[in-house]
Amino acid sequence: MFNVVLVEPEIPPNTGNIGRLCLATGSTLHLVKPLGFSIDDRTLKRAGLDYWKEVDVRLWDSFEALRRARETTTRFFFLTTKSQRAYYEVNFLGGDFLVFGRETKGLPESLLAAHSNNLLTIPMRGTRSLNLSTAVGIVLFEAMRQVGASGTDALQL
Repeated sequence: MFNVVLVEPEIPPNTGNIGRLCLATGSTLHLVKPLGFSIDDRTLKRAGLDYWKEVDVRLWDSFEALRRARETTTRFFFLTTKSQRAYYEVNFLGGDFLVFGRETKGLPESLLAAHSNNLLTIPMRGTRSLNLSTAVGIVLFEAMRQVGASGTDALQL
C-alpha cells in the first residue's frame, strides 16, 4: 500500500520493527545502502520475529537508484526535524514513498535541499527526535488512516 524508505539505517532492531510495521500494513520496505548492519543480522531478524521472511524488502545501492527506478509522478515525502510542515497536513495516497534517515543524523542535507517542497515533520516538544521505528509508525498509520485500507482489508482505527 505504501513504501517506507530507510536511508542508511544503522540499528538492526529498528529496521526489524519497521519491517513488522510494513508487513502489518501491506507496505514495502526499501533499504538504501550503506546499511549499518548485515541484512542477515540476528538482531534484525529477532526484532522482526518470524515475520521477517514475509516482509517485502528491497535493497538499493543509493537513493538516486531508487528514484530512477520510479515513474516521475511518484510522490516522495521526506521526514525531518528541519521542516515546519506536519505530516498530517498532507493528503497521502496509496503508493506514496515515506523517506526516513539514519538514526543518528537523519537525512543527508543534499537530499533535503533537493526535495524541499516535500519535507514533513512530526511536531514534538521536550525532545529533539523520536526513535526511528516510532516515527515510521506514526506517519505510516496516519497515511493508512487517510486511505482507509490495509492491503485488501479495511483498517480499523
